[in-house]
Amino acid sequence: MANDLSLRIVIVDESPVRAAILEEGLKEAGFQNVLRITGRTNLLERIYAIDPDVILIDLEDPSRDTIEQMFQVSREVKRPIAMFVDQTDSKTIEDAIEAGVASYVVDGLRKDRVKPILETTISRFRAFARLKAELEEAKSQLEERKVVDRAKMILMKMKGIDEETAYGLLRRTAMNEKKRIADIAQSIITAAELLR
Repeated sequence: MANDLSLRIVIVDESPVRAAILEEGLKEAGFQNVLRITGRTNLLERIYAIDPDVILIDLEDPSRDTIEQMFQVSREVKRPIAMFVDQTDSKTIEDAIEAGVASYVVDGLRKDRVKPILETTISRFRAFARLKAELEEAKSQLEERKVVDRAKMILMKMKGIDEETAYGLLRRTAMNEKKRIADIAQSIITAAELLR
């Protein structure tokens, strides 16, 4: 993606001079599809309308409210975001990472650094997205496992069978009905709750 010169890149910057540095760095690197947004009114809506592949935010010397608004953009818009600031503190850096900013660059706005920062931003975003997906999958599997365990307990209690037999019954029923074991288990739990 980083070498895809057709990327749609949005620059959020109020300073024409600083935005020009980013634009020049991107154009010199071969990126042509670069749009600049000025002003913060309806920022989220405008970003959604453009639907960019990457967002570069330059804040120079931002107020706390401005930073919070940019963090909201980062949380809402699931895109790689690089944020350029001139000065910061550890709390703001922590908040930026927590909000999903992939690259937080302090005092580093130079056109020769734009391409490597863009590539790093995209790579970090992808790595984080992969980790997040893996975490969600693990949580889902854990929840399904809990459902299956609960259904096994219900079957063991109602039918007077051991755990292995209960699981075998769940598995056989799932195969016969062409459903997932977790779905059959959830049906057993629902039925047991209705029959209480």
